[in-house]
Amino acid sequence: MFILAGMSNAKAQQCNITLKGKVMDFHDGDPLFEATLAVKGEQKYAATDFDGSYEITGLCPGDYTIEVRHPECDPEEFNITINSDLEKNFKLEHHIEELNKVTVTGHTYHNKTTSSTETSIHKEDIEKYSSGSLGDALREISGVSSLNTGSTVVKPVIQGLHSSRVLIISNGTRLADQEWGVEHAPNLDVNNANNLTVVKGAGALRYGGDAVGGVIIADSQRPPIKDTLYGSTVLDAFTNGRGGSATSNLAKSYENGWYGRVQGTYKYSGDREAPDYVLSNTGNREKDFSVGFGLDKFKYGFDAFYSFYDAETGILRASHIGSVSDLIRSINSRQPLYEEPFTYDINAPKQMVRHHLAKLSAFKRFENAGKLSLDYSFQLNNRQEYDIRRGDDRDKASLDLDLLTHTLTTNFQWDAVDKLEGNFGVAYSFQENKPNPNTGIRRLIPDYMMTTVGGYATMEYSVNSDLTLDGGIRYDHVYLDALKYYRNSRWEERGYDEDFGSIIVQQLDNQLLANPSFDYDNIAATLGARQQLNDDLVLRANLSSATRAPNPAELFSDGLHHSAAIIELGDLRIKQEQSLKAALSFEGTFSDFSFSVDPYYNHINDFIQLVPTGVEYTNRGSFPVYEYQQVDARLLGIDVQAKYRVSPLFDLASSFAYVNGQDLSKDRPMIDMPAPNWTNTLTFNKQEWNNLRVSIRNQAVFTQARYPDNDFSVSYINDDGQQVSEVLRVSEPPAGYNLWSMNAFMDFNVFTKSTFTAGIFVDNVMNTNYRDYLNRQRYFVDDLGRNFRVQLKLSY
Repeated sequence: MFILAGMSNAKAQQCNITLKGKVMDFHDGDPLFEATLAVKGEQKYAATDFDGSYEITGLCPGDYTIEVRHPECDPEEFNITINSDLEKNFKLEHHIEELNKVTVTGHTYHNKTTSSTETSIHKEDIEKYSSGSLGDALREISGVSSLNTGSTVVKPVIQGLHSSRVLIISNGTRLADQEWGVEHAPNLDVNNANNLTVVKGAGALRYGGDAVGGVIIADSQRPPIKDTLYGSTVLDAFTNGRGGSATSNLAKSYENGWYGRVQGTYKYSGDREAPDYVLSNTGNREKDFSVGFGLDKFKYGFDAFYSFYDAETGILRASHIGSVSDLIRSINSRQPLYEEPFTYDINAPKQMVRHHLAKLSAFKRFENAGKLSLDYSFQLNNRQEYDIRRGDDRDKASLDLDLLTHTLTTNFQWDAVDKLEGNFGVAYSFQENKPNPNTGIRRLIPDYMMTTVGGYATMEYSVNSDLTLDGGIRYDHVYLDALKYYRNSRWEERGYDEDFGSIIVQQLDNQLLANPSFDYDNIAATLGARQQLNDDLVLRANLSSATRAPNPAELFSDGLHHSAAIIELGDLRIKQEQSLKAALSFEGTFSDFSFSVDPYYNHINDFIQLVPTGVEYTNRGSFPVYEYQQVDARLLGIDVQAKYRVSPLFDLASSFAYVNGQDLSKDRPMIDMPAPNWTNTLTFNKQEWNNLRVSIRNQAVFTQARYPDNDFSVSYINDDGQQVSEVLRVSEPPAGYNLWSMNAFMDFNVFTKSTFTAGIFVDNVMNTNYRDYLNRQRYFVDDLGRNFRVQLKLSY
């Protein structure tokens, strides 16, 4: 008995160890109040006081797991060994929003803290365009329109600007995919995006300083840090084109931070149809695939990602004309000169695009400092355009380009000081364009190498709970080196023999080889403020400047751009664009009503535009000639969005966008500016009826009354053999139009944790005949007629 008592006393003496210390923010060491600590396997707990201090008593020697929690942090577990009294500090990640992104139902008008005008759409709305394109989905946002070549080639337009002026960021990587062509759609599967964010202006300096128009950020879903398996499958079928699409994704994550994900999409359709006729040769095929895996720890992690995009798209056969008289008849008569019965076949003219993107990124957090990220990406873009050809070359691509891009970027996010956050980084990019020399056609875009080296710094400072200031600056040096063949006649016609005689490296019988090279210094900056006026109103003001170097097409284009059905002429004298933009945003929320009003003014010196100047006859037909020219430009406009909860069952959403573009050099309106448009959507929502959602939408696009007169007279031999002269009317926009559409969805619970959603869409309900000013095929045919779509989705 005495022995047992002695052992009991010895044990009691050993279990009197005290563990104490503080719980602090990992970044700046600030104490965390009301953090809780639990000793796993023991009934011992503690909470921190205002100084972040805690104390746990009555511990025995041994190994323990301490679980630390805080309302604004992810929980963390720490393994420790205790032999005697121990003082131990624990640090938690206090920036929980960086670790887990939450999808919010509905629209978010703007980012919560910055002064830039940012608008996002989320997965639920993106999935409505599962069978469509990135440009189709982004039209949900006020101020974003599209530049179309038919119905399947859709380029986003932000406040009147597009192509090289709009950066597209796919999974953290700037997309490099021959974006210079008006009929070059982004090589990105919209189904791979969990969120789409549009930054209207040059505010996203981390991604580039040449975003004169803005930045589109497509983020993949980040797996949660827990043991889970989830995914979804979406099937679409539609009548206009008699096709469909299927997309599926699956993700697996673990509590230890490991995760993996895979996604794939397939689209198939035949000829589209206008209300009165078939749009011959407008089918498309698309096959997309992506896979990724990584480790997401609190202090470090990495992500490996690969995506493949493969699309074959038919180009309207009626847009390729054989003679000048046919071209004039087609443009001036508003009737297609070529029409065949519906088919799934895709013949020339067409384009085939394959895009590979591989990325490896890693990060490391440093106490009392911040987070260092390193990203490397490789992209290979192959673009082939097929013209209508005869003989042995009929199946050979007329344009065949390989674009290889290597990019290395670093970013250090400094957040060690309360109320102040900075981002600092450097970026390097090497790009090489390698045209196939065996196409039998003069190269539209030459061999070139382009190197870009840059650096940036941005800061955000919270003056108080209501006022936040932000600013940044970026510098990029661009070096472009090309080898380009010119016909002697074109060289002299453009006046290059006087201005660029020193760059000739080889003189042949009827052509010469030139070696143009250029250096550009691009500087971009932004400065802004966000003021919370009261609980309901927020005001943002932002001033940004961006410089964009001309792209290779604007400098070197020299010949027939086959899928655009135009002859393009660049100019070696083209200089950099310089943009200065002022933007305001006034937004508010009052109970059942919310709104955002965003006026802006954008002044662009040496704005590069592509304008029609004549007609040229080639051995492949007659085509309009478009030249790249520079003018000083002014764009001012306004974007408005509003939403009103009419009743518990009905919501009314409205958006309006207007942009006024003026050519200051010639004192006339600018070409290819979006027409004013007003969209209204009434939605009925009844959760008790399997979450029934029914929406009716009206899109009113007004006639573009502001356009330059670029019509010109053409002399040609008509069908009777007579020499005639006629005006080719390429300037006047089509009439405005109203389109009605509707959709309805219902959710059904199936299996244990799965939801089945069934939806039906009707586009262009009234089967309206219309032509859009920003559709490059408006000269030849009407736009799409009525379309029924059925969508089935299984979330698991």
